[in-house]
Amino acid sequence: QVQLVESGGGLVQAGGSLRLSCAASGRTFSSYAMGWFRQAPGKEREFVAQIRRSGNTYYAESVKGRFSISRDNAKNTVYLQMNSLKAGDTAVYYCAANTQNSRSSRDADYDYWGQGTQVTVSS
Repeated sequence: QVQLVESGGGLVQAGGSLRLSCAASGRTFSSYAMGWFRQAPGKEREFVAQIRRSGNTYYAESVKGRFSISRDNAKNTVYLQMNSLKAGDTAVYYCAANTQNSRSSRDADYDYWGQGTQVTVSS
């Protein structure tokens, strides 16, 4: 069982930055691919970014060049650095663990999920 706890959300003006963190329990964190997803009001949850155990990263086109995912295996934590934020980035952000370490943007491929953290970007 893996527990994921997100933090770092909040209210920020357009053009600003936030860094989200996701702390994971368990001793096998380093073997998982970790992803960030988001869900805006009235919309389906969508993929944002993934980092595999190798450190390879994968981004949605909508955030490429603005967001950066990273991980610290010693701290069992994955981060999402979000720069040049736009009103359209407003959503609840979730981190998720993919125990198969597969390259995937499909939420069905992720086995464990956090509770989410709200990010609100004011225009």
